[in-house]
Formats: sequence, C-alpha cells, structure tokens
Amino acid sequence: MINPSNGMISTSSTSANTQSPGLKTYFKTPEGRYKLHCEKTHPSGLLHYAHGKTVTQVTLANIKDKPAPSTLTAPPSGFSAGSGVRSAAARFLGTSNGSRALSFAGGNGGSKSTSSSSSGGGGGSGSSSGSGSSRIGSLGTSSSSNSMINTNFDGKGTYLIFNIGDAIFISDLNSQDKEDPIKSIHFSNTSPVCHAFDQDAKDGHDLLIGLSSGDVYSVSLRQQLQDVGKKLVGAHHYNKDGSVNSRQEYLYRCMSIAWVPGGDGAFAVAHADGNLYVYEKSKDGAGDSSFPVIKDQTHFSVSHARYSKSNPIARWHICQGSINGIAFSNEGVYLATVGRDGYLRVFDYSKEQLLCGGKSYYGALLCCAWSKDAKYILTGGEDDLVQVWSMEDRKVVAWGEGHNSWVSGVAFDSYWSSPNSEGTGENVVYRFGSVGQDTQLLLWDLEMDEIVVPLRRCPPGGSPTFSTGSQSSHWDSVIPVGTLQPAPSMCDVPKLSPVVAHRVHMEPLSGLVFTQESVITVCREGHVKIWMRPGASESQSGNSETISSTSLKEKPLLSSKIGSSTYKQ
Repeated sequence: MINPSNGMISTSSTSANTQSPGLKTYFKTPEGRYKLHCEKTHPSGLLHYAHGKTVTQVTLANIKDKPAPSTLTAPPSGFSAGSGVRSAAARFLGTSNGSRALSFAGGNGGSKSTSSSSSGGGGGSGSSSGSGSSRIGSLGTSSSSNSMINTNFDGKGTYLIFNIGDAIFISDLNSQDKEDPIKSIHFSNTSPVCHAFDQDAKDGHDLLIGLSSGDVYSVSLRQQLQDVGKKLVGAHHYNKDGSVNSRQEYLYRCMSIAWVPGGDGAFAVAHADGNLYVYEKSKDGAGDSSFPVIKDQTHFSVSHARYSKSNPIARWHICQGSINGIAFSNEGVYLATVGRDGYLRVFDYSKEQLLCGGKSYYGALLCCAWSKDAKYILTGGEDDLVQVWSMEDRKVVAWGEGHNSWVSGVAFDSYWSSPNSEGTGENVVYRFGSVGQDTQLLLWDLEMDEIVVPLRRCPPGGSPTFSTGSQSSHWDSVIPVGTLQPAPSMCDVPKLSPVVAHRVHMEPLSGLVFTQESVITVCREGHVKIWMRPGASESQSGNSETISSTSLKEKPLLSSKIGSSTYKQ
C-alpha cells in the first residue's frame, strides 16, 4: 500500500509480498519524476516447490485485432463474451470447490467483474511422441473444462508474461491489481526459463516458451487467454526431451529464445551446451534432426539439417560453456550472443559469419541489447560493468560504472528524448537502462561527441592520449573480421556515470523493459513493477483503461544534449 503523504510503502498492507518501507515510490531524472504506477506478482500461497530454481524474466505482449473466426474453435453453447479468460482467472485464484467473485480494474476487454465456479486444476504440460516439432491440439487432461474455449473474447490488449517456478503467468498490463494474473500455465517436471513474443506473427502462433528440459513450445497467446485450463492448448512442440542437445541433462537447458525479425516464423534458441538452434515454426520436423559431431569445440561452426523436413534446420556452435543471452538487431541483420566464457560475439545472421566480439573485463557476460539503429550493443555481466560496444569500431567505446554487483539486464530506451531537444541535429543522445543483483535500476545517457576516447593504449608508466568526436578515426587500425578481442585495459576505455541510480526492489533484479509510457522492472523472485514516465502518470490517472499498445512501436531517436548530473535515490 502506498502512503501518499510521504511516497513510501506502508507496512500496513496485508499483501504477503509487501516490500520494505525503505523503498521510495518514485525516482528523479533531469526530465522529471518516474512514479510507481502498480505492481504485478503471483498469487500468494500458490507457488510450486520449483520456485527459486529459475530466474523470472518478463516479456511485453500486444495482441492486435481479432483474427478470422474460422481459425479458432467454436465456443460451447451459452458461454458468454469475456467469460473465458475471467473463468480461467477464477479457477486459478479460487479454491478447489465453490465460487469466488473477481473484480478487474481497467482490463483489456470483457466485463469488470464475474463469478465462476472452480473444480481444481493443475498438472503439467502434455507431450507427444517423436522428435523435432510435434503439433498437439491440446495439452489438457480429460477434464472437460480444460477444453472450453471462448471465441467471443478477442484478447486484444497489452499483457505481461513472466515465469515463476514451474509456471508462466499472464497479467493484464492495464490492471492495477497486484495479484491479478488472468492466466497461469503449469508444466510438469520442468520449468519455463525464457520466452519471446512476436506481435507480427502471421498464423497466430506468436509466443515462444523455452524450458529447463530443453523443450520449446510455440503457442497462440490469444488462444491461451481464451482457454480456462492451466495447460498449453494448440501448442507446437520442438526438441522434445532435449533430443538435439548434449547427453548431459544439465546442458539441455534453454537459456535464451528470440524470434528472427522478418524471418517468417523462424526463431533461435540458445542452450547451456554452447549451441544455438534455428527452427521454423511451420515445420513438423518428423524427420532426422541429428547433426554431425562438433570436431573443434573452441571454434564457431554452423551445421545444417540433413533433410529439408527436419527441425531444427541449423545448429550454430557458438562457444564452450553456456550461451547466457541472445539478441537480434532491429532488422534481423545481426545476431549478438553473450556467454559464460565472457565473450560478446556478433554475427551476420544471413551469412552465418562471425563479424567481431570481445571479452568482458572479468567473468561471464549475462545479457545484451541492441540500439534501434544497430550502431551500439550493450552488455552486462559479472564484472559489474555496463559495456557499450560500437559496431563501427568493433570494440568497447564506453564502460558504465555504478552497479555494486552483477549486471543482469540491459536495454535501450527508444522512446526517450531529452527535455531540451530542439531537433537541431547536433548530436544523438542514447538513453539506456540497466538492472543488477544490487537491486538497483540505473539510467544512463550516451552522447558520443561528449565521450573522451583514448587514441591508443597507454605505455607502462605513461598516460594515454585522448580525443573527442567520431570514434572511427581514432583507433590505430581496423579490426579484422571475425576477431575476438581480449579484455581492454582500464585506461583504454572512457567511463560513464549514471544519470539515475535507484533501488527499486528488495530482491536482486533480473530484467527491464521500456515502453512509451513506463519502465518495467522485474526481480528474480517474480515481482514486477511499472514506473510511469514524467507526465504519463497524470494522464493515466484520468484514464486507467489504457496503457497504449503503441508502446510496442518504437520511435526514432531524437537529436539532443543533456547534462551529466546523477540523481541518487
């Protein structure tokens, strides 16, 4: 509960997940205050024993216009509009018998309240025989309620998808109810680890889920919301029981998953064994999905499937050890990976060619993200640093110092523009954010013409030569294609200080997402917070119904300059 008199969290809240009273509900930036709008989390007391075995990640999903009715199952007679997803929530939040009334604040369609009887539920994801990709009409049990579909509920709106323990939770972004997941999907003997959403998917299958067992599912998010059960429905199943992975079970684990932009249904899955597999969701994959033995584990290599019907269609051997994160550039031209070995690697995806990369200052790299223009890459990891990589220079051009523990999430803010922006075209400022296991959210401003860049390495006992402006003319030589560089020296890399440093959660953080109206943070334990941008909170108070779906459509960066002062909370 928020006490408006002092902006602190009140200890009188009855929620089991109430945070410490020492956390503020706002933080200051040069452009104004970001205010805590609402929190999302799992219903208390309903977690499986697997809670804590996985780290919570969050995905923002926007469902657009309703598809043609012919693509969906006909609803049972008498099933009213909007009742499908509400009934799912009632079954999820209610007791094993009887009924429970639910109220929804500012939902994505449907009535504001409903009452639904619940007959219990749960269980795990079903499976089908065969390797590669298997199509399954329903993963539900014999319970007739698990197959009830409401096609009148179009599901249009914006949702948060996050994993906790052995379950995926789907929450209405517009609702301010803390424990409001309107859908839960449970898995047996495995846990969801990563997920990705494609709002431009053509055939309805827009959500990918990667599991700790190595299995991968693609599903229609709209169809999951329409179903009242706790299991996946209409799913396509890939890599059943880790059939394409290494023999060691712990290496099966999916670590990161992503749709290929413009890939017409292609997606990539990174695993703990150092391999990345490329799939096509349209293929059944009933044929042989095996690949030749990797001859040299230390070198990058690509192998393609032997048969045209096989799925996955390709294996990329990236590194020894786990691939911790992958990210495609906005147009899908480049693929970036970070791994346990501490290296960032950048590939030309269509050419299947390693372009460049380099090592962290210390330890593993855990996360990476692209700028919208594909000029810069952010990485974070166990050295507590946020690294800014330049594609033009093929090396680190700045280090962000400010975290006190591992950096677990990074992202560019494509919606931000400087408050003093006048469109002069003088300089481009990039705003980006990072979160870490120190429970802090840090915001940074990167203005390349303001960064002091060393011309060359400093000799022992000497000082480096510095300059400003465009970086490409400052380096001693062009880095050959395919070169992985060693960790740079501290005196060779310019340092950035954060514009904002704010403790946003009690637990270590695991990710962040920028939208047009807000910044979304999530901690490892499954608590999500939505921080409204300056000015956005006032407009939302008059209309709690919509955090616009346009938040998923990025806008161009604006040219501007900004000061370098840091706001510590």
